[in-house]
This record gives sequence, structure tokens and C-alpha cells, in this order.
Amino acid sequence: MWNEKNQSPPADQGQAVGLIIFVLGLGSLLPWNFFITASQYFNERLDGPNVTSNSTSGGTSGDYNYDSWMALLSQLPLLLFTLLNSFLYQRVSERIRVAFSLLVIFLLFSLTAALVQVPMPPDTFFSITMATIWFINTFSAVLQGSLFGVVGLFPPRYNTLFMSGQGLAGIFAAVAMLCSILSKPDSRSAALGYFITPCVATLGTLLCYLLLPHLEFARFYVNRSQSDKLETSKELLSCTDKKGSNNNEKNLEPAEKFISELEGGPGRSSVPHVFKKIWLMALCVTCVFAVTLSVFPVITVRVKTVYKDNAAWNKVFTCVCCFIVFNIMDLAGRSAPSVVQWPSKESPLFPAAVLSRVVFIPLLMMCNIQDSRPIAPFSHDCVFVIIMAFFSFTNGYLASLCMAYAPQLVRWKDCETAGSLMTFFLVLGLALGASLSFLLGKLV
Repeated sequence: MWNEKNQSPPADQGQAVGLIIFVLGLGSLLPWNFFITASQYFNERLDGPNVTSNSTSGGTSGDYNYDSWMALLSQLPLLLFTLLNSFLYQRVSERIRVAFSLLVIFLLFSLTAALVQVPMPPDTFFSITMATIWFINTFSAVLQGSLFGVVGLFPPRYNTLFMSGQGLAGIFAAVAMLCSILSKPDSRSAALGYFITPCVATLGTLLCYLLLPHLEFARFYVNRSQSDKLETSKELLSCTDKKGSNNNEKNLEPAEKFISELEGGPGRSSVPHVFKKIWLMALCVTCVFAVTLSVFPVITVRVKTVYKDNAAWNKVFTCVCCFIVFNIMDLAGRSAPSVVQWPSKESPLFPAAVLSRVVFIPLLMMCNIQDSRPIAPFSHDCVFVIIMAFFSFTNGYLASLCMAYAPQLVRWKDCETAGSLMTFFLVLGLALGASLSFLLGKLV
């Protein structure tokens, strides 16, 4: 047996590993958040051939329906490539997957920033933007799946830190957009600065990832994983050699059966076997994000302030009350499990709490939606903010619990497989929600 397994792990000096994992969580969701928060810029750009200024309205551009298409074309490649990553993560080393994905995301963000200064017809701009969204989320899928697998090797607290970092990515993007809207320079310079920000952040994320293996605390858990794989492989060879020396085919059956089940590598259970243990958490995380993306941002960006005469407030209402409120409360929800984890993973109240979030769909549709019936039941700005706060907090809290509970239901050696599977079902929920958003968008 490996000696270090019986030793206490070294201290995380200065919480350096925790900070890096937090940054990795932030970097993994930057693409999604920057494109979703920039819906005002894209919708305004699509309204005319040469428009590059930020829109003060949160509605979708009638001919292009940017918000729904952006959500769908973000989630389909995430769904497809997260599934691929779940089964083929052994074929390409995790280091290459993460580093190459971050590099491609940086290049695609650079292209988006460059296009701010290039006038073009709306049709051409829409096509290029949708293609960029597709490819940037393709590599985001590989990145997220790989990072969830890496984080699964560390104690549960680091999973919460990673989820909190993902929550901060939304605030990061929303504040960048607010600064862009309120900035004094011309709209082109403001938009350019907005898209240069994730370029710099992505490079920072890459540097943090490359630093991680050089920290003693991280090496302890990574080396333990590698040692377990070698250990199990040696045990299998020893078992097979011992059985073979007896020249008894019947005695070989247990070892052969064990080997045939190791589709995930030496010592790892097969993907279906792991799924049988985490299926409830997988379905719960799917439901959480399906409800969220069915109304956010397609419905929420259409909510208008009742103070229409206040030009300054009307200009920032969508950014503040939709995106900033959502992301702050989502981050609070993602961070809460580090303080309290209720309901427990065995409690029937947990799936009940997940299903209860469906009530937010009609509640948000009854707010002061643009072009909806004259008198909305929840028309006041404060009511919308309160609903958004509970909606986003429960999203972050329940999703974080799902991702934290799943690795606890499997053997330590299967944590990476469980993390990759949970990422797939998370993205499945996003894709289902994006598809449903087309229907809900027409109902209002």
C-alpha cells in the first residue's frame, strides 16, 4: 500500500489551492456569462447594419431572437461534448484538455472583441456570432467536464469553492456590462473593453491551472489518485498470475469478470455502474437548470421597470435587477453549502425542494413583461427583485448541493467519473431549459 495514503495531507499553505480552484470555477463559466450578459449589445447590433452601442432595453431583436438562439446554441455543444468527455476522458490527458480549451476560448473571445470595430450587415454578424458561440461552448464543455473531474479528487470543500467561483463569473460579467453601459467613452470603446476583459481573465485562469501541480497540497491528492491506479493494476496482474498458475479456468472467472467491468480504467467502475449510484443527484441537477434556463434570460430580460420616466434607472434596470441580482444571489446560494447542507442527500425533501422551483416559471411570467397585458399581477420593481433573488439563490444552493453530494455516493476512485457525469446532466438541464425558452418566450 502507498505510504502517503496513511498520512495526513499537507496544509493548504495560504489557501493557495482553494484560491486557484475558485479561479478555475470562475474561468470555466466566463464564456457563457459574457455572452448572456451582453444580450443588450448583441440585440442592438442586430437592429441595424452598423450599430455597436449598448441597448437600454432588454428585449430580444424581433427577427433574430438572439437570447433564445444564444441559449440553445450554447447548450447543444455543451451537451454533446460533455457526454463525449464523460466517456473519453482517458484518451487525452486532462492537462492537454484544460490548457488547449482555455487557449481556444481566449482566441474566440479575441475574435469577438475584434468584431466590435468591424461594421457588417446584421445577417453576417448574426451568423458569425452564432458560430462563435457554438465553438466557444464546445471547448467550454471539455473544460468544465475536465475541471469537475480534477476538483473531485480534492476534499468536498473544494467542490463548493469551484461552484462559488462559477457563481462569481456571472457577477464579473454583469459588473463589466454595467461599467460598459455607464462609461463615458464612445459605445465602440466600451464594448471593446467589455470583451477584452474575459480575454485577460482567461489567460489568468490558464496560468493558475499551470501553477496548480506545483503546489504540495495539490500534488498529494493527484499523486494519491495515480498511486491507486497503479496499485489496482498490480493487484489485478498478481491475481491473474496466481489463478493462471493453477491451470484452472473456473478460478480465472472472478478476475476476468472484474477486469471486464473496468471500463473507466484500473480500479474504476464502469460509467453505468457509477450512474446507478448518483442517478437521483443527476436528475435533480438537470431539473434545477432546466427550470432556470427556461426563463433566464429569455423572460427575465423582458421585464420592464414601472418608472419609465426615470431615464437613468430605465437604462440600467435590466443589467442591475436581472443580471446583477441573479448572479449575486446565485453566488450566495453556491456558497451556502459550506455553512449548512440541508436537506441531506438521503432526505426525500431534497428532490421535493428541487421540483418546487417550477413555481418560479409562472411567477416571473406574471411580472411586468414588455408587451404583455396592461396590468401584470407582479408589476412593481421590488416584487420582481424579490422573486429574482429567491429564484437565483435556490438555483445556486440546490445545484451546489447536487454537485457536492454526487461524489459522496461513490468510491473515491470513481469521483472523477461521477464529476464528469454530473457535468453532463447539468448541461442536459441547460439544454432542456433553452429549448423550453422558445415556447415560453412566445407565451408572453
